Amino acid sequence: MKNDISRRASLLHLSSLSLAEKMKSGSFRSLYRGRGIEFSGVREYLRGDDVRAIDWNVTARMGKPFVKVFEEERELDVFIVADASLSMCVGTSQQTKIEKAMECASLLTLASFYNSSPVGAVVFDGELEFFCSPESGKKHSLMLLSHFEVDRKKQKAGSVLDSALRGAEKLLKKRSLVFVISDFRAAEWHASFARLCQKNDVIAINIVDSSDDNIPSVGSVLFADPETGYEAVLPTSSQKFIRGWREENEQRKENWFKECVRHGGIPLFISTVQDPAAELIKFFSSRHRHSF
Repeated sequence: MKNDISRRASLLHLSSLSLAEKMKSGSFRSLYRGRGIEFSGVREYLRGDDVRAIDWNVTARMGKPFVKVFEEERELDVFIVADASLSMCVGTSQQTKIEKAMECASLLTLASFYNSSPVGAVVFDGELEFFCSPESGKKHSLMLLSHFEVDRKKQKAGSVLDSALRGAEKLLKKRSLVFVISDFRAAEWHASFARLCQKNDVIAINIVDSSDDNIPSVGSVLFADPETGYEAVLPTSSQKFIRGWREENEQRKENWFKECVRHGGIPLFISTVQDPAAELIKFFSSRHRHSF
């Protein structure tokens, strides 16, 4: 068991280094659509200065020309919204949705640390379990990683995705790169998602599993909703039911994709059988080529 944990930690370290390199290569900064400089103050106009940089308000007050001074923005804040709700505790592969989500969160935290980018997070289930503003440093990153280890015995029923998104909006003091990692099986999150997208660059990562599309044919089976406790017997051997299950999921995914784009988010699907590091690296590579 100890060797397996050490091996996974080593792989996580190597994968996050590769992801950090890809983010640092330009793909990461391209998300900010040219916002690589920030206003730092004004100074008196000097001969040869660009007249387009004149601050006319200050110039009028002082009676002589002043120009705006800008500095390159070296730190790009990262923020992670991680879903630890009970609906994420499913999976037909070696990993459940929640394990895959927390692996994504851990990779992004480590990659941000290697790039010296401040990183913060909120973790939620039926309640807001943890939240913190973006900060830099090894100690802070390790603290975040510890909160991505979910104790299944302490999970609360329900999903407060909406509250998590609103909390993220309040915590972020500057435009940030936000990753929302969830199965998005929650109600009334669209408005808070749209507001978050207005002031930040938001990548929505929908964690999916093969069971979302295909259900085993094993006769009539009692199903229970882990969030609400609602139970129903479903005819899994019925071809009509199987077809309806698949079509409903396809429609749900399509609607989710359209909603993300409509509100200004960037949608990405990652399944429980995929390597999240490889998918994120591919995502950043593709986005860098085609621009956001």
